[in-house]
Amino acid sequence: MDYRNQTLVTEFFFMGLTNHFQYQVVLFVIFLLVYFATLLGNVGMITLIWMDPRLHTPMYFFLGHLSFVDICSSSVIGPKMLTDIFVEKKVISFLGCAAQLWCFVQFVVTECFLLASMAYDRYMALCKPLLYTLIMSQRICVQLVLGPYAIGLMIAMTHTTLAFRLLYCGPQIINHFFCDVLPVSSLACADIYVNQIVLFILAGGVRVVSGVTILVSYIYIIIAILRIHSAEGRHNAFSTCSSHLAAVSILYGTLFFIYVCPCSSFSLDINKVVSVFYTAVIPMLNPLIYSLRNREVKDSFRRTFEKKKFLMSK
Repeated sequence: MDYRNQTLVTEFFFMGLTNHFQYQVVLFVIFLLVYFATLLGNVGMITLIWMDPRLHTPMYFFLGHLSFVDICSSSVIGPKMLTDIFVEKKVISFLGCAAQLWCFVQFVVTECFLLASMAYDRYMALCKPLLYTLIMSQRICVQLVLGPYAIGLMIAMTHTTLAFRLLYCGPQIINHFFCDVLPVSSLACADIYVNQIVLFILAGGVRVVSGVTILVSYIYIIIAILRIHSAEGRHNAFSTCSSHLAAVSILYGTLFFIYVCPCSSFSLDINKVVSVFYTAVIPMLNPLIYSLRNREVKDSFRRTFEKKKFLMSK
C-alpha cells in the first residue's frame, strides 16, 4: 500500500473508560484516593525500612525496591488518567505515548523479576538458614535488584522500538486509557504480525522465567516447611512467605489474562477493565499486603510510632 499521500499521526487520543459524567465523577474520586493511598503506602514502606535498622535485611531491601517500582508504575499512568477523566479530547503526543509505553513496560517487567528475586531470598532463608547471611551478601542482593531493572530496560526498549517504528496514518484513537503495546500497535497502517509474535514471546518469556523461579523456590520452601515438626514452627515459617505469595498471585493472574491468554486478545474493552486493576490497584495493595501480613513490619511501625509519640510528649 502506498502511504505517501497519507497524513502521518503526530498525536493520539485515548478513548478512556467512560463518557458518562456521573461515572466520571465516581471514577475520579476512586482513582484519586487509590493513587494517594499508593503513594502514602509505598513511601511509608520505604521510609519505615530506611529508618528501622532491624529491617536492613535482604528481604526488606527487595521490598523497598518493590515499593519504589510501584510508585513509579502508578505515577506513569495515574496522573495522566486522572487529568483525562473530565477532558473531552484525551490527547497525548506521539513521543509522549512512546515514553509512557517505555516506562510502563520497564516497571511491570522489573516488578515481575523483583518478585522472583524475593522468592529466591525466601528460599535461601528457609532452606539454607545457616548459609543465608553468607550467600545473600550485599553484592548478591545488589545484583538481584539490578538484574530486574536491566531486563526491564531491554524489554521496554524492544517493545517501544517495534511499536513506534511502524507507520501511523490514522485512526488516532487508542481504545484504552494509556499507551499499552497492543492498543497502540493495532492502529498502525502496517502488518503487526511480527509485533504480536514478539509480544507473545517476550511476555510469555518474562512470565515463564520469573514464574518458574518463583515456583521452584516455593516447592523447596514447602518441602522445608513440611519437615518442621511443630505446628507453630510451620506457621511462623509460612507467615514469612504468605505476603510475597499473595502479591505474586494477584500480579501474575492479571498479567497472564492480558498478555498470555489467547482469548484476551479479542476484547480490548475487557483488557481495559483488567488493566485498571494492575495499573492502579496492585501498587496500592502491595504495601497493605506486606504490612498487614508481616509481623516485623507491624512491629517496626509500632516502635516508630511509639518513639515519635515519646519525642513529641517530651
